[in-house]
Parts: sequence; C-alpha cells; structure tokens
Amino acid sequence: MSSDHSPLVDVVGIGFGPSNLALAIAIEEHNLSAGSHEQVTARFFEKKDAFGWHSGMLLPGTTMQVAFLKDLVTQRNVRSAYTFLNYLAERGRLTHFINRQDFFPLRAEFHDYLGWAADRVGIPVEYSAEITSVRWSDDHFEVVSPTHGMIRARNVVLGGGIRAKLPAGVTAGPRVFHNHRMLAHFAELPSRPNGRFVVVGAGQSAAEVAAYLHDETGAEVHGVFAKYGYTPADDSPYANRIFDPEAVDEYFAADAAWRDRLMQYHRSTNYSAVDPILIEDLYRREYTERVSGERRMFVHGASEVVELTETADTARVRIAHRLTGTETVLDCDAVVFATGFEPTSLTEMVGDLAARCREDRHGRPVLDRHYRVETTDDITGQIFVQGNSEHTHGLTSTLLSNVAIRSGEIVRAIVDDRGLVGAMPGQASRGTVYETTPGPN
Repeated sequence: MSSDHSPLVDVVGIGFGPSNLALAIAIEEHNLSAGSHEQVTARFFEKKDAFGWHSGMLLPGTTMQVAFLKDLVTQRNVRSAYTFLNYLAERGRLTHFINRQDFFPLRAEFHDYLGWAADRVGIPVEYSAEITSVRWSDDHFEVVSPTHGMIRARNVVLGGGIRAKLPAGVTAGPRVFHNHRMLAHFAELPSRPNGRFVVVGAGQSAAEVAAYLHDETGAEVHGVFAKYGYTPADDSPYANRIFDPEAVDEYFAADAAWRDRLMQYHRSTNYSAVDPILIEDLYRREYTERVSGERRMFVHGASEVVELTETADTARVRIAHRLTGTETVLDCDAVVFATGFEPTSLTEMVGDLAARCREDRHGRPVLDRHYRVETTDDITGQIFVQGNSEHTHGLTSTLLSNVAIRSGEIVRAIVDDRGLVGAMPGQASRGTVYETTPGPN
C-alpha cells in the first residue's frame, strides 16, 4: 500500500481505452525528446483484467468507420513507431493491406492494433485496478485503488469512455441485452426454441447485428426502429470536415446556438445511420426472400417496442406501427438493443470530488479548450476528460478521429502548467499538429 509520502506523479490516468492509450504514447514520446528535468511521470489504472476495446462487438467481417490514418498517433507524429502502418509491417501484412485499396481496416484488425500498442507502451499501466475515490489534498490529488493504495498526482485524466444505454423501462436479462456485449450474450443464450430475434435500433451496430443473426442462426430477424427505413451515413468529404482537428477549435469557439445547429446538421455522420453498402445488402436479402416466399428478414420501420416481457424460454415483444396503429406480437429467443451509448459521468469517475467540478444546466462538465474541467478555486490541479466533451468540442469527442491530436494537446497543457520548456517538438497550442522531428523507432 502506498503511503501519504508516495512519489508525486504528474499524471494519473483513470481508464485505459484508446484515448488514454494515445495519451500514454504521447507522454512516452514527449519524454524521449525531453531533458531530464522536463520528463512527465504518469501511471494509468484500468479495472478490466487486460486491454480491450468493444470486444463484444467484433462481429465477423465488420470494418472500421474511420480511416486507418486516424490511428493513435499519425496526425500528431507521422514518424511514430506506434502508427497503424508500422503495426502492419510488424505483423507482415503491409503489402497485403495496400493491395486491398481500402482505407478502412477490419474491426478485429484494429482491435489487434490497439492491443499491440498497449503491450509495447512503456508508461506504467495497472490492470485489474479499479479506482474507488479521488480527492484533493493541499496541492495534489489522492487517487485510491484497493489493490494499489493511494497514488499522489498533480493531474488526473478521466478516460472512463462510454457505457451502454438501454431505453427507459427496459431491464437487461439473459434474453434482453445491449449489443455492446453481443457475442458473449449470444453465446450464453440458455436455449433458442422460438427461431426468432428482434434487433432494436437504426444505426450501424443495429444493422450489423441484424446481418450477423441472419447469417448465423437460420432464424427470423426483425429490425425495429422509429425511422421509416435505415438511412445512409454521410461519409462525404465535406461533411467529414466536422471531424478535422481545426473543426474542434471552431466548434469550441462558436456560440451554443450554432453548436446545436451543427450537431443536428451532421448527426448522420455518426448517429442512427448505416453504411450504404450494408443497407443495400439487407434490402437485397429481404427482397430475395419476398421473391422466394421464404421470409426470415423483416424490417419494421416507423415502429416502436411498446411492451417487452422476458421469461426463461422467451422474450415476448409487442411492436406498434406508429403510422397505422397496427400491432405485432413476437415470441423471440432474444431482443438486442443497439440503442447507443452515453458518457461516463464525473460522479462515477471521481465520486464526491465531482461536487467541486462545475457543470452546465444539463449536468455536463464545464470544460476549457484543452479538455480541462472547471473546478472550485481551491483545486489548483488539473482534471482532464477524454470523451465527455461532445457538447463543447464536437462530434469527435467519443470517436477515434481525434485521439492523436487530443492526447498531444493534453500533454502540452500538463507541460505548460509545470512551466517546462523544450517539450512536444512541433506542437502548437491549438489546431492541427504534426511533429517534424524524428519519433522513436
């Protein structure tokens, strides 16, 4: 157990998903080019037993929705040893990946890339280490873990990620679950006597789950959502500018009304939208079955689940078509809710200390441009968030698109706060950052 006189580190990172992994790499690369008095010390804590990133959603053949160049490092340091291209070279697949002529890796492949990076990063990471409290004491944070004691830190970075969201009134069970752990829940189904599944949701994950169940089970698959039909994700070049690093500057500087307008204009780049190729695939399946008369794929648009009852053998669903008022009752083997995620709250991450962190009228943290939480004046240390910032920094906040740039900005803020010099070569305080000095090799 650590004592009250344990070494004071510059950073404690809580959670170790892709965002804090990118931060650990940024700290490591800063230290490689910094003098002995400019080093940043850090420790990361992750409650899971090993690194993992949405492993329950790694459905066979699914691909990333983000280009491989938006990996953990490239937009911050193109010469980094942690690029996706270097990963491919070490795995012996670089030429084969080039021959695919595709910017979008397999999801399982990108998961392996993240694990590869997590295994080689030199910054200390403790797994199976839940943080139970964070408190402020005089001039530092005290971060407490039952397995590692109390750790003193000048700064805390919250990388708790996002959590699965079920609709109000829905209780998870063996036959009713969120798609976040789809593969595990599917494997654990006690039985499949009904030959039928319902998938609730209109986004990419819902469509992928519907296709997977249609392929794997031979059962009926019913997609249910409030839209009239699946709608395509906007992946056009101009719309994708909303994910550019400089768009974060512009979004943060805009007034609240314009932020809301931009969010509504571009929700289809990320929310409740599906890759057009997958839409065509699902429609082709449904149409082919209409021709043959042997139906297994059904899409219930403009519809909602209005009643759900789970028993040992069945999940019974009542679906209402909101335009006609007609209802359909289905006995299913499982109901999968692909109904999105929500950010982990400050209270869940730091406990009572959240009362000294300022929130807006919607209960969201008040942040500055560098992702620092505004706190009461007595707290002179910095609390950074990775993920719970869509309201201030835009659509990239919960996505991989900006993790490289954001990690560099957070390191810069930590370095500046200590008054260190000569750090983060090539790093500007705002906007796009490209290192021009050699990275570690």
